[in-house]
Amino acid sequence: MSDSTWVRRCFAVYLHTERRTSLDFGELLSGRDPVIKARVCIALAPHLAAPVELDSPLVAALDRIDEMEWMSYQQLGHSIDLALLARLIDCGLVFQRGIETRAYHRDCALRESHWHPLLATAHALSRWSNVDSLEAQEGSGICSTADLIAASGLPPPHYHSRSDAEARVALERPRIGALDEVMHRRTTCRNFDPDATLPMTDLATILHCTFGEQGREQIEPGAVALKKNHPSGGGLHPLEAYLLVQRVEGVDPGLYHYNVESHALDRLPTPAEFDIADFARRMVAGQHYFADAAVLLVVAVRFPRSFWKYRKHPKIYRAILIESGHASQNLYLAATELGLGAYVTAAINEIDIEAAFGLDPLLEGPIAVCGFGPRAHTRTTVELDPSERVWDATGHLKRPT
Repeated sequence: MSDSTWVRRCFAVYLHTERRTSLDFGELLSGRDPVIKARVCIALAPHLAAPVELDSPLVAALDRIDEMEWMSYQQLGHSIDLALLARLIDCGLVFQRGIETRAYHRDCALRESHWHPLLATAHALSRWSNVDSLEAQEGSGICSTADLIAASGLPPPHYHSRSDAEARVALERPRIGALDEVMHRRTTCRNFDPDATLPMTDLATILHCTFGEQGREQIEPGAVALKKNHPSGGGLHPLEAYLLVQRVEGVDPGLYHYNVESHALDRLPTPAEFDIADFARRMVAGQHYFADAAVLLVVAVRFPRSFWKYRKHPKIYRAILIESGHASQNLYLAATELGLGAYVTAAINEIDIEAAFGLDPLLEGPIAVCGFGPRAHTRTTVELDPSERVWDATGHLKRPT
């Protein structure tokens, strides 16, 4: 590098500090306090795969470099040591003009995507890869509610009353209708039949009810609004459904995308040496009781669809999460009405899912995984069904009435 070297900082980076402790065995042997406490600065940037640890000179150097305009080393007034600048370039927080690294291309994509930088950082750095959540839970020693209470005490109570309430107005008990009956049978299924096959008609019904088009209207030339069964921020409906089909009549096992316009499944390329059962378990972060579902469905978001209207908007990510909750509840209800089990989980390995389905997390990212299929005849894993709508007192599946 020289005076003619031009550099620019990445678009979004947030710094926070962590306290680190270590032991000095020399101090320990000398009879002095061996615990060394230090604070380190961590850089969080959505275009990078992992946080970057920075020392004070690197933080000071990073602060001098603009994130929008390219600056020559001469413009910086030689205020940054070239070795420090090289370290910032190597870790992907600063770019040298004319050198197009993967980090540089990810940063360019972020600049063009209209993400709010804080939300992009939270989204990118909360993704998992190859995490086994049950194994991690067992390693923590907290494997039951009793363990959790022993470690953290009782949870805050379910029922909440305001002490400043001025009066209480009693409400009549609601009349029970057909929707109530379905909702009362809705439970999170952790007991799927690993051998049962899902009828294709049931798959089609659930997809159409949850993600399908119920109507359309042209708003402007080239701009069409779709009616679906759930609300969406700005009526934009950015959610997409990607499926791992394990056992469906007439459908080969593999990876699919639900094509809303055609109401059809588009078969996607399958990675070499692809083990469906292993991938199902990795999708849901080791939750084996969820991996047995006949179909695992990835709820993904086409972010440019929402960001077209809500550019760098601080509320749009929240609206997207709300929408995914609406969609997953519709999936629950559609599956329940068909006599099937269903679930939704946010404990997923997003990075593994992105790799398998060919998704770019800044453009189309997984938010949750839903699963559905025939239930097992006997309950072996706990489910919350206090009214015994699904399981009888002996843990056997009730017949639909």
